[in-house]
Amino acid sequence: MTLKIRIDDSAPPFEQVRAQISTQARSGVLPVGYRLPTVRGLAETLGLAANTVAKAYRALETDGVIETRGRNGTYVAAAGSAAEREAASAAQSYAERVRRLGVAEDEALTAVRDALRAAYGT
Repeated sequence: MTLKIRIDDSAPPFEQVRAQISTQARSGVLPVGYRLPTVRGLAETLGLAANTVAKAYRALETDGVIETRGRNGTYVAAAGSAAEREAASAAQSYAERVRRLGVAEDEALTAVRDALRAAYGT
């Protein structure tokens, strides 16, 4: 299981990198947790500018295909829709914030229910 990317003249290079990593990750060729090469490393291997690979990695991260763990590297992300991951992240941020504010759990849940009712018009 290794990352295989071929660049040709069919599309912009960053899009080819993005599409090929996305396809390999979503198909399971690159398993969840697979560590991707560094931006510079992949750029050198492919003969591309580092900014080209960085742009592809940013797009993949936005799409939820990969996740960057700071200095620890970039990895294929767990499956699930981007919306589900974003909702979980928002919930985690909310939980941490209400805890710091000293809001009781039942009060925090009530606030969430009220906000959801307002958002969904129920």
